[in-house]
Order: sequence, then C-alpha cells, then structure tokens
Amino acid sequence: MRDLVNNLYRNHSLIYKALLFIFTTVLIVYLFPKSGKFKYNFEKGKPWQSENLYAPFDFAIKKSDEELKKERQAISDNSLLYFNIDASIAGKVKERYEEKFENAISDTISNGHYRLLLRHGEKIIDDLYEYGVLDENYEFSKERRVAILEDRVEKEEALYFNLVKQGDVKSIIESVLVENDLMDYSTDMTALFFDIIEPNLTFDKAITDSFLKEELDKISYARGNIEKETLVVAKGEVVDAEKFLVLKSLQSEFETQVWNETSYYWVVVAYTILVALALLMLLLFLRKYRLTVFENNTKVTFIFFNIFLMIFITTLVINYNAKYIYVVPICILPLIFKAFFDARLGLFAHVITVLLLGFIVPNSYEYMFLQIIAGIVTILTVSELYKRANLFISVGQITLIYIIAYFAFFVIHEGTIETLEWETFIWFILCGLATLFVQPLIYAYEKIFGLVSDVSLLELSDTNTKLLKELSNKAPGTFHHSLNVANLAEASANEIGANAMLIRVGALYHDIGKMVNPTYFTENQSTGINPHDELSSKESAKIIIEHVIDGIEIAKKNNLPDRVIDFIRTHHGTSLVYYFYQQEKKDFNEVDKDDFTYPGPKPFSKETAILMMCDSVEAASKSLKEPTSTKIDAFVENIIDKQIEEGQFLNADITFREIQSIKKVLKLKLANIYHLRIEYPE
Repeated sequence: MRDLVNNLYRNHSLIYKALLFIFTTVLIVYLFPKSGKFKYNFEKGKPWQSENLYAPFDFAIKKSDEELKKERQAISDNSLLYFNIDASIAGKVKERYEEKFENAISDTISNGHYRLLLRHGEKIIDDLYEYGVLDENYEFSKERRVAILEDRVEKEEALYFNLVKQGDVKSIIESVLVENDLMDYSTDMTALFFDIIEPNLTFDKAITDSFLKEELDKISYARGNIEKETLVVAKGEVVDAEKFLVLKSLQSEFETQVWNETSYYWVVVAYTILVALALLMLLLFLRKYRLTVFENNTKVTFIFFNIFLMIFITTLVINYNAKYIYVVPICILPLIFKAFFDARLGLFAHVITVLLLGFIVPNSYEYMFLQIIAGIVTILTVSELYKRANLFISVGQITLIYIIAYFAFFVIHEGTIETLEWETFIWFILCGLATLFVQPLIYAYEKIFGLVSDVSLLELSDTNTKLLKELSNKAPGTFHHSLNVANLAEASANEIGANAMLIRVGALYHDIGKMVNPTYFTENQSTGINPHDELSSKESAKIIIEHVIDGIEIAKKNNLPDRVIDFIRTHHGTSLVYYFYQQEKKDFNEVDKDDFTYPGPKPFSKETAILMMCDSVEAASKSLKEPTSTKIDAFVENIIDKQIEEGQFLNADITFREIQSIKKVLKLKLANIYHLRIEYPE
C-alpha cells in the first residue's frame, strides 16, 4: 500500500495531466452536436462537386421556411372569425322602439307621416340587426369571413364588413331617411335610436384561436417524396433552389432518422476519439519541444482552458445564430500563447483549436482556411505586444486578411461580386475590435494563473520600481553592476534570438539579495573597509552564498514572477566561491568543497545561461589592469570556458555556436567600455 502511495505521489504530475486531458475531452465532446454529420458540402447556386448522389432511402421533400411562413400567413389571414350573438336583443330593441317612438316624435306630425316613419324605423332596426351590432370596433380586414354563433352553434356566415359597427349606426339611419324623404326627422330619430340600440355581437377569441390552431396543425411540412435509388443530383449540376431544398431535406432526414440511440453512442465515441487525438498531439508537442511548459501543470491547465473557452464561445454563437460566427475573435488565442510562451506553441495550439471547431461550424473548409491564415498572420505580425501601436497595426492586418480571403471565397462560389454580402465585413471588423480585448485579458490571466508576459516584464524593467529603488539606495554598487549586466545580457540575447526583455528584467533583479548585507560585496565598499577581514573564509563564503537565498525570499515577498526568480536561483549555478575557497585551502589541508559551493540549480534555459556568463564577465572585468583588446578576448574566453568545463550549461538549451556568438558580443562590449582615450593637456 505504501509503495502504491509513493508511486502515486511520484507521478502526481502525470496523473493530473491525464485527468485534465480526460476532463477537457469530455467537456468539448459535450459541446459538439450529437448527430451524424452529412458528408457532403453544398451551396445554393454552386455546382455539385461530389459524385452522382442517389437517394439512400425514401424521404420527403420538406418545404422551405419561407414557404411555411407564407402558408401560415395565408391561413391566418383567411381563417374564420367567431362572434357570439345574443338573439334576444333585437326583439327587446323593437319593444323599446314602439314604447318610446310616440314620445320621441312631435305631436304636430300627420298620421300618414307618423305611420311611415314608424314603419321605416322598424326597417332600420331590421337592417342593424340583420347580422348584428358589434360591441366594439375590431382591427380586422373587411373581407374576413365571420361565423355567428348562437348558443355555441353556428347560425350563419358573413363578411366582417356586414357587421354593424357602432360608428356606422348614424349613417345607416340617415341613409334610410334620405331614401324615403324623411330627413326632417333625422335629429329626433337619431336621438331615439342611440337611446335604444344595444350591441348583440361579441368576438370570441378563444374559439377563433382554437380553430386557427387546428388549421395550422393541418399544414403539411412536405411537398413531395423522393424514392430510394432516385438520382438526387448529378456531378457538376448546379444546385438550384429546387435541388437545394431536396438536398436540405435529405441532410435533415439523414441527421435525424438514421441516427438512432445506438448510433448516437457511436457518434459520441467517434467524437471522443478525434478530440482526444487532437489534444494528445498538443501534449506530445509540449512533451517533445516545450518540456518546461509540459512539466508545469499550471501552464498546461492554462493552455487547455483557453482552447476550451474558444470552443465554448463559438458554440454559443452558433447556437444563437451561425451568421455571427466570424465575430468570435479566435486570433486572441495565438496572441495570448505568444505573449506567455512563444510563437511556435501559439500557432500549433491555434491550428488544433481550429481543427476541433471544424466539426461544428457551417462551411467548415472555408472557416478553417480563414482562421488558420489569420492565425499565421497573427504570429508573423504581432511583435512586442506591450507596445499599443503594434497591437493596433497587427489587428488591422488580421482584419484585412479576413476580408480579402472571404472576398476571394465569395467570388469563387458566386462567380460575381454583385450579390456580395457586405454585412459580413462588419462581422470581421467587430472581430478585430474584439481582438483588442487581449490586453486586459492578458492582465487577468497573469493574476489568475500567476504567469508573466512581456507587458509585465516591461513594467518590471522600470528602474523606478520600489524594489529597484531600494536596491539603488542600499547597494548602489550592486545596482550599477546589475544595469551593466542587463545591457550586456540584452545585447547577447538579441544576437542569438533569445527573449531580450525577459533577460533584461532577470539581470536587473538577479542580485537583490545583496541588499541584506551590502557592505560584504566589493562593489558596495566605498570606505575602503572590508568586513571580511574580521571573518573566517567559511563565514565569508556563507554570507556570499546566502545572497542567492535572500534574493529569492525578497523576490517572493515582492511578488516577482517565477520566471524572474529563476534568474536569481541560477545566476551562479553550482559554482565555487573561488577566492574564499583558495583562502581556506591555504589555512587548512582538508576543506569541504560544499561549504564554498552555490546551491544551484544550474541554468536551464538560454536566458539564464546568458545571465550567468554576463554576470561573471562583468564582475570579473573590474579586476582587469591596463585592459587591451588581446587581454579582454583572453579574459572572456577563460571565464566562459571554465563555466563550460564545470558543466554549468548542460541543462540549458544553448549550443556551442550560440556561446561563441555571446563571447563575440561580450568582447566587443567590454572593448568599448574599457577603450582608452587619449590624454588631453591640462
């Protein structure tokens, strides 16, 4: 049991990566569509590029969304409107009319006109209630058919304009009176009728909607049938509107009917295999070419998180509306990876992500081509991300590449620019603007994952930072030494293509541990008093060696990034404090070498190796007396060759050719520093 626990502990890093790999694979597969993917790509108005396609099974030709929309609209426009009628109201109105007519009409009217007016008043009531009087005015078309219900039984049908609206009552009264030359009694008759008329029709929305739903439910979603083995489309044939509908119907049927529950699980398994392969390639790339990244679980988690995040955002956009697919700023991914790691890793991860997105995006070939080209442009154009102008210029170039590539694809597909969808260019511009969000995103990632980018390195390189100011005050000689080392290291890094910004920051902070006991280091001994004279060689060596440990503690206390602390750890490697070691050997026959050896580790990158060389050369150069070009060359060769003999660079990814280039730079720089001027007369 103990052996098992020990094995688990020793391999905890690999176990974590395996769990991260499985978890990310599951999440990505969960986002993917769980149906079979139609293996043919086609577009309306374009030639069919594949072989002759025959129907693999019987399927119905589905109506287009536009057809179904028109059909629903037609049914809605022509469906019956149902009104309930109160049949008793007409009789009540007639009774009230007979009761009030005599009082409403003047006594001076002759008997003949009286009977004539009474009879035509009854006719007006018959006209008003022939179909009925509405309780309110409704916004329906005059030609809409209506059904009049009495006790929920259809009594008769009519058109909506046959129903009397309350505003039409006066005009009906006047038309009857005019027709019979009785307009002299218009005022009295109108007042009478407005007093007795009562609506008897009310709109029954519930029944109307119920019958409308029944009619809509009867709509057929298909308009024809294709039998198995029927030729659907021939190779080279243009996919017109009719063929397009047939192909869309086949695709829909293929993705729904064919994929039963058993097939669903097979699809999930297949997706899992492909996603796992893609992520495995990324892990293998890190294992072979970026071992330091691979061994850092935080960095691996960061990479996987960003890949999943891009797939998640793209999936959300596709589910909302696929036409906005190009608004998603995929090029943020290589920008972020280049800022925190390097261009090669950024491009590789970007390509892996785009390949995974190819499973879910429409027009996958066009999408992948555009995104891979844009990613390459991002890697090639974006340099020194901490400079705002560079980011704006690069984003402008990326947006331009999107537009040019999309324009080319459109012309290939359409053969003309007359139908060019200019709206898509707006999506590309919005994508470019969204890409500018990379700056605050990098800052957030630095705080969340504890990573460091060139933007942070630029801030740390400012000599007005609190820590460097403290160094210049407590140990001015060390501060000056650090500035000189920074200049030498930066020039050397530029010569061999290393990270110049990182090495400059590492050089500025590599000796901050000397602030604890500044006077024990010769560059800070301005009074001529050497405190080592009062100590034994072993005690002196211990103080000198401890400046590395003190530096690490100060750096962690001030929240310096690990990449910068690495320079403090490694700038002396496992070398000897040679002066005090030799002093101890003079006094004692047996000397424990470990007491005079720095704890290490040895440099494990080009940048830390360069700093070790520059630090040793700059510090030792102060001992040169009457320097000449020959002396300087021999001096540089001797110091660096000794470091090579001690195996200080065995763990660093640096070649002998690069070391020779660094020697050349150091010789040139020291020659310039120690160049003897002619003496001017006093």
